[in-house]
Amino acid sequence: MSSATGEPSRPTDLFASSPLHDVMYGHIHSAALRAVAVHRIADHLAEGPRTAEELAARTATHGPSLHRILRLLAVRGLFREDERGAFGLTQEGQGLRTDLPDSRHPAVLMFTDPMFRRSADGLTDTLRTGRPGFTEAYGASFFEYLAKSPEDRATFDAGMATLSGPVDELVAQSYDFPPGSRVVDVAGGRGGLLRAILTRDPTLTGVLFDQPVTVAEHVLNGPGMSGRYEIEGGDFFVTVPAGGDFYVLKHILHDWNDEDVLRILGSVRRAATAGARLLVVDSVLPEPSAPHPGVEVDIVMLMILRGRERTAGEFEGLLARAGFRAERVLATPSLPSIVEAVAV
Repeated sequence: MSSATGEPSRPTDLFASSPLHDVMYGHIHSAALRAVAVHRIADHLAEGPRTAEELAARTATHGPSLHRILRLLAVRGLFREDERGAFGLTQEGQGLRTDLPDSRHPAVLMFTDPMFRRSADGLTDTLRTGRPGFTEAYGASFFEYLAKSPEDRATFDAGMATLSGPVDELVAQSYDFPPGSRVVDVAGGRGGLLRAILTRDPTLTGVLFDQPVTVAEHVLNGPGMSGRYEIEGGDFFVTVPAGGDFYVLKHILHDWNDEDVLRILGSVRRAATAGARLLVVDSVLPEPSAPHPGVEVDIVMLMILRGRERTAGEFEGLLARAGFRAERVLATPSLPSIVEAVAV
């Protein structure tokens, strides 16, 4: 047989990349992404491109298979292949390195974990029943399961910390708290957001409120923080600390259905005096539907919890029913917006 000549065939319109094509193969892309994250391939490209065989020798992986996976992810813009067949990291792919302060590696491991994959597989039944796929797959609610599974809890906590840390600073710089204000961070975790808020103005004071086991590991005892914060443990469905000028709920309401959101807001309203302000930090979906990363987060909520992302109108309605008047929505340089409301 003579040697091949000419150009290979090009994709026709039928097979060209399209929204349908990309979604159809989405699970393959995320599986490939998890594979290179688990084997920490990106860490071995920090000093420059390497061939798949060179990477395989360093990572105890199978070279030919690695080449094919990297080729796929190069098409998706995470790696680039040079003329000698060596792969390097693109700017977007740098987020897979574990040695960088803004690494997205823990978040990749979290969202591609079997917890999320099995929940996504259940969307077919969720569409029929309305129940989260996670509950059907694991026989428990998401947070009940994590409380009994330390390894999965660690995966979740690490992934969320990776995503939440940069958001805390961006949210804090997006709202001007009046000097001398007392800020109550409801379900504030270990206090990352409250620390970012208090750091910006030495006249501010705050209260970190969450489950006792959570606030026991708070991060507020840093320079310039002495005497400026209080720690309280409790259940926001029952009560929250009184006396705040501002109450903050960051990435809390989207975890819950409307009935539970009203219970949480009711606790805050009972604690807040008239005129106190509530800042709801969550994705605010556009109306009508338009591209927005919160739409994807909304499906994650559908998969694992009974919560949802909401539009500004939906927030306004819930706040009004709980005794708050929504006043404005502030954009931030990150995914969530700030819905500002006042207790009436």
